[in-house]
Amino acid sequence: MKIYTRTGDSGQTSLVGGKRVSKTHPRLEAYGTVDELSSHLGLLASLLTDHHHRQTILTIQQTLFSLSAILATEPESKWQPEPLSPSHTEKLEVEIDHLQQQLPALHSFIIPGGSQAASQAHVCRTVCRRAERCILALTEEIEVSADVLRYVNRLSDYLFVLARHLNVSKGIQEITH
Repeated sequence: MKIYTRTGDSGQTSLVGGKRVSKTHPRLEAYGTVDELSSHLGLLASLLTDHHHRQTILTIQQTLFSLSAILATEPESKWQPEPLSPSHTEKLEVEIDHLQQQLPALHSFIIPGGSQAASQAHVCRTVCRRAERCILALTEEIEVSADVLRYVNRLSDYLFVLARHLNVSKGIQEITH
């Protein structure tokens, strides 16, 4: 199978279901930003030494792949992806609560940085926030499941807490403002 099809050379691509849209369509902006986030998460995983954290990131990437399929599929498509389960968000909340128990209380804003892994977690967090904004913009045109929005919102919270945890566990002092 060839990687190139030449069908997108004119600036259009197909959604799941066959409809052709501009590559600047809000759907593509939303799932393209989710794809960018997954790539950043892959880099983050490569910087992590803890097996549990690496596995959590891989699970998140798999969930994001499913989430992208949801965003890329027209309602008229014969094939429909599985809806995102609320359990995905609940698992993130368990991770957040577990990590937060190990952190000092937060009394000011955190300046992103610290260890390389924590810095990358902050990059992931900001890309996640952009993905959330893109998905919210998409909701002005189409219906998007509340579970999708909830998951992406909670994911940015997880990445913030993970960044803090990575710095604290390495003995790196957080820079506050």
